[in-house]
Amino acid sequence: MGRYMSEMARTGVQGLDDVLSGGFTRGHVFLLEGSPGTGKTTIAMQFLLEGAALGERCLYISLSETEQELRDCARSHGMQVDDAVEIFELVPPESLLDAEQQQSLLYSSDLELGETTKLIFEAFERLKPQRVVIDSLSEIRLLAQSSLRYRRQILALKHYFSRSDATVLLLDDMTSDALDKTVHSVVHGVIHLEQLAPDYGSERRRLRVIKYRGLSFRGGYHDFIIRTGGVAVFPRLRAVEHKTGFERTTLKSGIREFDDLLGGGVERGSSTLLIGPAGTGKSLFALNFINAAVKRGEKAAIFVFDEELGLLFTRTKPMGLDLEKMRDDGMIHIEQLDAAELSPGEFAQRVRDKVATFDAKTVVIDSINGYQASMPGENALVLHMHELLQYLNRQGANTFLTVAQHGLVGDMKSPVDVTYLADTVILLRYFEAMGKVRRAVSVIKKRTGRHEDTIREFKITGEGLTLGEPLSGFQGVLRGVPNFIGDRGPLLPLADKDADYS
Repeated sequence: MGRYMSEMARTGVQGLDDVLSGGFTRGHVFLLEGSPGTGKTTIAMQFLLEGAALGERCLYISLSETEQELRDCARSHGMQVDDAVEIFELVPPESLLDAEQQQSLLYSSDLELGETTKLIFEAFERLKPQRVVIDSLSEIRLLAQSSLRYRRQILALKHYFSRSDATVLLLDDMTSDALDKTVHSVVHGVIHLEQLAPDYGSERRRLRVIKYRGLSFRGGYHDFIIRTGGVAVFPRLRAVEHKTGFERTTLKSGIREFDDLLGGGVERGSSTLLIGPAGTGKSLFALNFINAAVKRGEKAAIFVFDEELGLLFTRTKPMGLDLEKMRDDGMIHIEQLDAAELSPGEFAQRVRDKVATFDAKTVVIDSINGYQASMPGENALVLHMHELLQYLNRQGANTFLTVAQHGLVGDMKSPVDVTYLADTVILLRYFEAMGKVRRAVSVIKKRTGRHEDTIREFKITGEGLTLGEPLSGFQGVLRGVPNFIGDRGPLLPLADKDADYS
């Protein structure tokens, strides 16, 4: 039987072919290992169903689960395997269960291992499939009883299947010996699945390609989930692989004084970080750029970690930011995310999908504090954010991130320092003056051009954001308790009727 169709057997698993640079090389044996519950059976079923859709004969050999259990599992994911996949439930011959056989001078394991191998070969010869799954190697390892016999048995299986050009997926639940790497050196490729249990929230799953002979695969860990329909893998983002051409124009917020502070606006294809204590109006500044983008006829995407969408719609609508209407008109995508249920890889994939398919040119992530909760550690957050921002910049999208600092006035700390990643950094502060708590904004960094080095007061009212002239009569505004060195002319009037809409 010669090579046919494509040299690569696609897995049928969303994102996994990307990680494997196309799928499994046909005619070879691969190992899919992981502890129980990591998704091996689901991936194996998707692999076989993908082959069946191409008209290939597919065989699932089960040494541990019954045929009914496998079919029930497939049906729970909406998979139709009744006619597409042949399931062979391998049970020990009745003679091996006979008490007298067990008491003979022959080791029962010798008989069982030989009979098991014979039944596998018979099932293969009967169907002559192009795709085979053997589940699981733990049963064969237990029957072999020694590492040498186990290795010889795996080599025998490999040589037998290689002569028939079948693509074989061996499953190993690692229950008999998690440290046994015998199969790793024999098979053509190894995929390792992991399930992690965070202190709070749902379990996280990730995979890593440990080995793939003759192919450059996507290394490192890749998050994945098991959902109705099967497994979905989120390949680790590498921004260097994604670059598009676009014109670097200057984009305005729609607030003249704010644009003056920014030196005219922000450059297309850049990232902006809004940093300050809770309630200073970080989200509102970002949403003004969303509003300006929609008015230009561009689409935008908003990812909210910290606020309920109904409340966000209610408080911003009186300010002229009708997010609900923008969403209903198909101009913005807005979703509320639960960091406890979301892996960083899945979040990055959602952002990429909205830029690629929804054509979002402005992206708001509110906030990094919520995003950090889905990270295994601060270092991982910085690395994920670096790749995501670089990707968005290369796509010509403008990204606006918010970070809530700890504290309200004085010396404040950030939960994570991402200021060096952003092209523009906008600092928001509370300060006290004339017996009132006021707000100030300043641009402390802008890579793509000039900006004002001043500090401007702003207030939030029912009409939205209002910025004043540069504060020239104070020193120490950014510390929260300024010194008054001039007249109070530049301060914005604060009447008793002004409400706090932050």
